[in-house]
Amino acid sequence: MECQEISVGQLKHALLSGTHAQLVDVREIDEYRSGHIEGATLIPLGVLPYRLDEVRRDRETVVICRSGNRSKQACQILLEHGYSNVKSLRGGLASWNG
Repeated sequence: MECQEISVGQLKHALLSGTHAQLVDVREIDEYRSGHIEGATLIPLGVLPYRLDEVRRDRETVVICRSGNRSKQACQILLEHGYSNVKSLRGGLASWNG
């Protein structure tokens, strides 16, 4: 299964309309501290396989990183572990802040 992407516009619209998507930020802690999307949970990519219990299966999950590369990798990890409603933020925080 291939990871789907969500655009910044789609995510902003979903958040404004009250969606209950889970946001998972897979950057490193120093990157997260320098700025993140409100409500995002930090789970760095390198430890994601060991912290899968923190990612809910009953909600849509949007994975976020700086540019979109790590979030695609994280999305694949989640899909390989049986998660089905997972998307990667296209362009990452660079696009969100752009």
